[in-house]
Amino acid sequence: MLIVDAQIHLWAAETPDRPWPPGGAQRAQKPYPVTKDIALADMKEAGVDRAVVVPPSWEGERNDVALQAARLHPDRFAVMGRFPLEKLESRSLVEGWKGQPGMLGMRFTFNTEQHRRWLTDGTADWFWPAAERAGIPMMMSVSGQLPAVERIAERHPGLRLVIDHLGLRSGTKGEEAFAGLPALCALARRPNVAVKASALPCYSVEAYPFCDVHPHIRRVYDAFGPRRMFWGTDWTRLACPWRQAVTLFTEELSWLSADDREWIMGRGLSEWLGWPTARAT
Repeated sequence: MLIVDAQIHLWAAETPDRPWPPGGAQRAQKPYPVTKDIALADMKEAGVDRAVVVPPSWEGERNDVALQAARLHPDRFAVMGRFPLEKLESRSLVEGWKGQPGMLGMRFTFNTEQHRRWLTDGTADWFWPAAERAGIPMMMSVSGQLPAVERIAERHPGLRLVIDHLGLRSGTKGEEAFAGLPALCALARRPNVAVKASALPCYSVEAYPFCDVHPHIRRVYDAFGPRRMFWGTDWTRLACPWRQAVTLFTEELSWLSADDREWIMGRGLSEWLGWPTARAT
């Protein structure tokens, strides 16, 4: 079974021309450079074949570290990149975006007060049809913004959208964290919307095997099915070993069939993003 992590971050050392903002890497629980070599070693230990690299938002609009990893290890890494959505000069980048080696699509965060407004104030309106025409899949961190996502999905049925971390709000745990699942599951009626079942140990109030999150995973599975629910970790902020995040799905959810696991653990994401599914070697 091919195991593909739907989201990890990599970042370079702090330098004068690449300063870390206060609390950036510290919030990710890794206050040091996180390199491709560190990721590869930990992936081997965890049994993860490959991973989608998402440049961390605190580094700004830089894709270079992620693209270098994908260029050097195309069988292990691919990238969902970012650019300044609000700037006019970004509009010329969309058509050729996937021509960058290793680039599969884009990922944006809409969690600050300023960025949340972009979903409704017209700032991002130009982008959705442009990405739809260019066939660019989109990952979105949109806690509390699901109605806006549904409007986008309805207006642009050819645009493939992936909601990060089941739409959960970072920093919440237990029942509070999962209170918004009904709104998420309602989005399953839009066939161009999928979800990342990622970082889920971070939202548990229990030790492994995180039994308190199992019913919530089942609820999302029942809504989206195994072909639109993608396993992942947001590895650098996990409070458990990477391997436990894997076995949460491969060993602890007895109601998943072998075919379900194949789709959830890597095949579904790979097909959704257009990443060939030949097993990494």
